[in-house]
Order: sequence, then C-alpha cells, then structure tokens
Amino acid sequence: MSENSEELLHGPLHEWHTSHGAKMAEFGGWLMPLQYDGGGVVAEHKAVRTTVGLFDVSHLGKAEIRGAGAVEFANRCFSNDLNRIKPGSAQYTLALTDAGTVTDDLIAYLRAEDDLFLIPNAANTSAVVAALEAARDAEGSDVEILNLHREFGVFAVQGPLASDVLDAVGLPTPADYMSFVDTTVSLHGEEISLTVCRTGYTGEIGYEVVPAWANAAVVWEALAVAVANAGGRAAGLGARDTLRTEMGYALHGHELSTEITALEAGIGWAVGWKKPEFWGKETLSTQKLDGVKRKSVGLLATERGVPRAGVDVLDAAGTVVGHTTSGTFSPTLGNGVALALVDPGVEWGQELALDIRGRRLGVSVVKPPFVTVKVKA
Repeated sequence: MSENSEELLHGPLHEWHTSHGAKMAEFGGWLMPLQYDGGGVVAEHKAVRTTVGLFDVSHLGKAEIRGAGAVEFANRCFSNDLNRIKPGSAQYTLALTDAGTVTDDLIAYLRAEDDLFLIPNAANTSAVVAALEAARDAEGSDVEILNLHREFGVFAVQGPLASDVLDAVGLPTPADYMSFVDTTVSLHGEEISLTVCRTGYTGEIGYEVVPAWANAAVVWEALAVAVANAGGRAAGLGARDTLRTEMGYALHGHELSTEITALEAGIGWAVGWKKPEFWGKETLSTQKLDGVKRKSVGLLATERGVPRAGVDVLDAAGTVVGHTTSGTFSPTLGNGVALALVDPGVEWGQELALDIRGRRLGVSVVKPPFVTVKVKA
C-alpha cells in the first residue's frame, strides 16, 4: 500500500474490500484490491479459469461524447473504424499521438449516432478527454465531451459460470461478443439502471456491468452473493494481471505507451486503415510500409523461474535483442510467461534468455495467447 494512500482515490466499494480482507494497492492513482485473504492471486486466478470471478474495476475511466455527429467526430479521432459496428455494439480502439504511439486504449460503446460512451484507462482519462476537446475545438464541432470518471462503477464477471451469475441476479446476458444492453434490474425493491457488455480482460466468457456510482454497492453485493453461490470468488488486480498476461493482452504503461507505436505493440488489428483520417494515421501508415524497428512477442520460460517486466532479452551470443514489458508466473501452465519488445529479426520458436539480476532464464519465442481463448465459446 502506498505511504500516501490518503491521497489516492477510492472506489465506491472501498469499505467492502477492506472488510473482506483485501490487500489494497495503488493503481493508476486509485487504491484498489490487489488480492483477498483466503487464497490470494493463484486461487482467484484459478476461480476465473474454472468457475467464476468478480472484479471491481471502478477505477477505469468513463467519458461520453454526445450531440449531432458524435460518432462521426469520434471516428476522425480514434484508430478503429466505428462504421464497422452498429448501435448496441462496443469496440476496442486506440487514442494515438501524432507519432502513432498510444495515449490510451479504450472501449467505445456505440449507443446511437449522437451518443458514444467510453471506458478508457484510469490514469489516462483526463488525457483522452483533453485530446478530444482539443480536436473538437480545432474543427469547430458542437459535440459535448463529458468526463464521467466518478459517475459509474465497473464490475467484471468473468469465467465459465459468468452467465449463470448474471442470470441469478436477473441481468441479461448479451449473446454476441462485444455487444451490450442498457437495462434495469430490481434489487431490494429498487429499479436500478445499468449497462451489461459481453467483454472482459481475462480470455474467458465474461461481462462488464456498469451501474451508476450511487448504486454500485447494491449491484456488487448481489453479484458477490451469486458468485459465491456458484463456487467462485472476488478477485483483485493481481489475478487480473496474471489472467491478461496469459492471454497476451496489452496493458497501458507496459505493452502500450506514448513511447510504443500501435504496430510495435502488435495491435494494428485495432486500426481502421481504410478510414480517411484518425490521429497518428500518417506516421503509422509510413511505419506500416517501412516496417517496425521492434515487435511484440510472447516468451515462454524453458527453465524454472519467473520472468519480470523491464529485464533485458538476450540472444545466444549474449547480445541484448529487446526487453520484457510484462512477466509473471502462469497459474494455468505452472510456468513463467512474459511479453516483450524485441528486434524485428527475432524469429518465432527462437531460444533466448532473460537477464534476471545476473541470472539467465531460458525462454522460447511464442505467439500469444499462452492459453486457449474462450471469450466466444
């Protein structure tokens, strides 16, 4: 826990977490549950892979673009093509710099042509909103851009039994991946409005539930009871990180940053290349033609040891050919895994090593994910 925890922001469930044995930690300027007593990260991780886990990720940002032409405006800004989806669908997209690097990655919920709801990363919300405001003012648009960071909670229900949990609470389960519904649920005699989206950050079937901040505790309590009844458990950011690393999912500040381009990060699939414009298009298009100077890969440990972020990647001759961006122990595989940025000449299947405090840990270059993707199962 940060020594200055009193200066960190608290989510709507802070008291619930501390009363249920959560170890709290700073993340993106917020004090969030890292893990809970009664099993810790590995038990929480395995619950998500085998039954169901419940995450409070209310620290994530929330913003909205409203008004005539809202979606058209956003499509001139963000990397992905909103014309590929229709109202009731969500899309993973990027807010890029002019250099093609990543200010943030976010989910855009398309409600209507004049209403786009955004969930950016916690620490980057203000930067995304500021960039949108600057673009709006530069082109003289009348769209309204709202920073709603503390107006909504966000809960992730993830795992094979996620649908059962939502059914038990009376929530709809959108059938299509990245689709959402705005709905109401009756809890304690009160009709509560919220959004349910079939998405997540674990590689399992899952949903993100977005209630108003004022109703967050009531919704969470209902979900927590249903999760416990299904044999699952609440999970913290520790398990969230091991789960997303097993899937090879990028995390801003690690695989994504204003120092790493979208192509270097391996997420060119989130770019609408045929769109006439988006932030960073010119630079990124040039890089696509010329080739990247480094690329993102997965590394699977071939020896006993746990990879960590920020260590050098070495070839057989001991030459540094890159560095890790994330690293952890995979509870599913019982093995060390990592993500890394390496020289473009590094080949799939190549045997490399990590320099971990002077000790070399053998790794093999692989294409993530490290485990089977089940989001569309």
